[in-house]
Amino acid sequence: MNNLLKVSDAELYYEVRGHGPLVVLVGAPMDADAFAPLADLLAPDYTVLTLDPRGVKRSTLSPGGTSRPDQRADDLAALIRHVDAGPAVVLGSSGGAVSALALAQYHPEVVRTVIAHEPPLSRLLPDADELLAMAERQMADYLAGDVVGAWKQFFRGANIPIPDEVVELMFGGDRDPVQVAAERFWFGHEMRETITWLPDLAKLRQADIVVGIGQESTGQLCDRTSTALADRLGVEPTRYPGGHTGFADVPDAFVKVLRAQLEVLHSPR
Repeated sequence: MNNLLKVSDAELYYEVRGHGPLVVLVGAPMDADAFAPLADLLAPDYTVLTLDPRGVKRSTLSPGGTSRPDQRADDLAALIRHVDAGPAVVLGSSGGAVSALALAQYHPEVVRTVIAHEPPLSRLLPDADELLAMAERQMADYLAGDVVGAWKQFFRGANIPIPDEVVELMFGGDRDPVQVAAERFWFGHEMRETITWLPDLAKLRQADIVVGIGQESTGQLCDRTSTALADRLGVEPTRYPGGHTGFADVPDAFVKVLRAQLEVLHSPR
């Protein structure tokens, strides 16, 4: 089922599959389509909610609107209440993991568990100032028109080993305008707000938080930020198949780890 939900300053596109306990899959800048294979694998046993974040693809944003983690948390809470199947297990990945953590912080009543897969919380790291300065250069270069150069900086800063010539093939030449618009929104309206967000750790310690890290992400920036978050929360990270986008790259393997966690969460206590 595909629908739109109007909130104060945005219209949110969302999809609902399956029947059973509610599981929300969310990214930023990744949209609902990125989670479709994983959602299909979960749908036989769960009600699965996916969405385009505000301002991305089919979700619109009022002129001058912004995309802060607290706003995306408000959006998630509104959607969970709207589908009336919560409280939810929320798996957020990358910027979506920051959205999910903000949801647990600001709207704990709609959340059963948050699985935060590789949240890029740069301010938890000792070299945060340097990392954030690098990110500012990436954003400025991208918005000034140096798309390929900005992405090369991005992958180097994230310590994701993608050769320059591959980046040039991925982000140069003619591209899907919808994808380009979502990407520009990330650099212009989501990235800074996401990586500079500092969670209220005291509040998150009162919630049920799982920190996920890709098995192929060792040494990458989001491995560092996720490990730092897990340390601050006093939890042991869960290793998921694949890397930063394992949920999309290897959904069949990823879902096995996720299903095992969901079974524990929904077992009688």
